Amino acid sequence: MTTPDLPPVHRDEALALWSAYASARPQPAPPEEEPWVGRFGDSVDLADELLGLVLAGTKRATAGLVLDHAHDAEPLPRVGGHWVVCDGAGRPRCVLRTVELRLGRLDSVDAAFAWDEGEGDRTRASWLRAHERYFRRTLAARGQTWDDDLEVVFERFRVVWPPDVAD
Repeated sequence: MTTPDLPPVHRDEALALWSAYASARPQPAPPEEEPWVGRFGDSVDLADELLGLVLAGTKRATAGLVLDHAHDAEPLPRVGGHWVVCDGAGRPRCVLRTVELRLGRLDSVDAAFAWDEGEGDRTRASWLRAHERYFRRTLAARGQTWDDDLEVVFERFRVVWPPDVAD
């Protein structure tokens, strides 16, 4: 998600990290010439907190509004696709590979997905509260309002690079 309070990502460094992964990967080559480059959350602190959960091995899922992808002119993730995750300062830290996707309403989340996101107390109830609050905040920042019927992309991923943090 693009937010004016976040510094831009260091795309050249991200592509260097991507190139190192692509070169070290056994054939076949990754499906993308250039992956999506971005970060979790809408603030420096949240980006760093969520990335920390990924690097610790706790977070292996994420959720985003389909509307956000359209607003930011970002493609929806796809199974087998990759993305380079940056920290709050915009520095690339790891490469993720999407292994599962599902579209649905926010309230369609199950307990297993909430656990895999690795946030808060990892319960479905906590996950729902936190994500609705987040989506309401980010939509309001763009002058839009929350609707229970908005589509959410539920994504599970693996960390594939660098080797010291890969699954």
